[in-house]
Amino acid sequence: MAKQPMLKFVSVGRDMPEKRNAEARRQDFHEIYAEYADAKAKEQAGRCSQCGVPYCQTHCPLHNNIPDWLRLTAEGRLKEAYEISQLTNTFPEICGRICPQDRLCEGNCVIEQSGHGTVTIGAVEKYITDTAWEEGWVEPIKPSAERIESVGIIGAGPGGLAAADVLRRAGVQVTVYDRYDRGGGLMTYGIPGFKLEKDVVMRRVDQLEQGGVEFVLNCDVGTDITFEEIRNKHNAVMIATGVYKSRDLQGPGSGADGIVRAIDYLTASNRVGFGDTVPEYESGELNATGKRIVVVGGGDTAMDCVRTAVRQGAKSVTCLYRRDRENMPGSQREVANAEEEGVKFEWLSAPIGFAGDPVTSVKVQKMRLGAPDATGRQSPEPIEGAEHDEPADLVIKALGFEAENLPTLWDQKELEVTRWGTVKAEFTTGQTAMEGVYAVGDIVRGASLVVWAIRDGRDSAAAILDYLGDAQAVAAE
Repeated sequence: MAKQPMLKFVSVGRDMPEKRNAEARRQDFHEIYAEYADAKAKEQAGRCSQCGVPYCQTHCPLHNNIPDWLRLTAEGRLKEAYEISQLTNTFPEICGRICPQDRLCEGNCVIEQSGHGTVTIGAVEKYITDTAWEEGWVEPIKPSAERIESVGIIGAGPGGLAAADVLRRAGVQVTVYDRYDRGGGLMTYGIPGFKLEKDVVMRRVDQLEQGGVEFVLNCDVGTDITFEEIRNKHNAVMIATGVYKSRDLQGPGSGADGIVRAIDYLTASNRVGFGDTVPEYESGELNATGKRIVVVGGGDTAMDCVRTAVRQGAKSVTCLYRRDRENMPGSQREVANAEEEGVKFEWLSAPIGFAGDPVTSVKVQKMRLGAPDATGRQSPEPIEGAEHDEPADLVIKALGFEAENLPTLWDQKELEVTRWGTVKAEFTTGQTAMEGVYAVGDIVRGASLVVWAIRDGRDSAAAILDYLGDAQAVAAE
């Protein structure tokens, strides 16, 4: 009788892939986790309890069939595990690397709730698809028949690329417009290489390009081409721009040199990683080398900034966050990684002013948590007389992102937006009030997760296929 490959959680402990030691990983931008060996991946996948109600799947925005591909991995049927994994997820190897599993699938794992330690779902997901690429199981996009209809997608981030994949596989002609010189959006220029190495993203962009998706890069809609021109050229249009307008710091001196936006800082660093010449980096404007760095914010972008500064050789790195550790929006795993790498966190601390131009220090106000606000979170309030100066040569604003004013930028007054500036769109389909115009991802949700953008892109692409109806004709060869 075959040995039971599952339910090993009672005898096998949770074991993540080996993490490089903090000193070694401070020296480069490579990913910090090693790969699982095949036997280790099987062993960890075999810890799954195969529970009747898989909360991991329920709490995954893509509703990935997690118990199924864990079982197939444990049984050594890795190609089948990959086939099941990619049925619901366009980019499983990316989600395996950057999803906050501690807040989603792994945080809701049944054996985690019972005290046995969660199944390492993200690490196994990454292992499955990385192996699929190595073994040649990832097949090129080859539609069974070409369609004459075309869709224009504005934005080459995760939402736009996921939609392009679904539409192209159905034979639709797809053109993706993006303001940057490479596809991938924030996956390329926002998220650092130590979380997501860039060849992983570029490999997917290449797959789409080779599958017939046309990329129009260095193209700023509203300047280089009008929204109306895109709309006239295609049967449907998808807005997947993301949100890039940075929230600003207030207080005396907040306009000083040396106070920069997180998106500019991270983009410069990632461009250097590609081998690009970046004048703002070379001049020191967006370079932490030898400097005292203060990052303001408590989300994942702030964690990306502090950990990037460490790798650039900062003299010191301090993170200010106005709430406490338990109430921060970023991943606790990322905070732990940052602390290991030497970042100092000042909880319950908010900047109220800046000295020097260029900046030399931040005036910090200590806070306490008061009554809950409208969302139920305790509101930070200042402690009278509790202030100090934090030396700084470079201050990075990582306070989150808001939507750009698309109706004005694109001269499209009929494009309806919410009071937050995000595009109004139907839940699940992404349909806007404009005929044949859809919107997905952060430009609808506000700043959110890559996995939600992928979900939105896939759902909206299916809705666009319904909108286009039966193929009008076969496109010319």
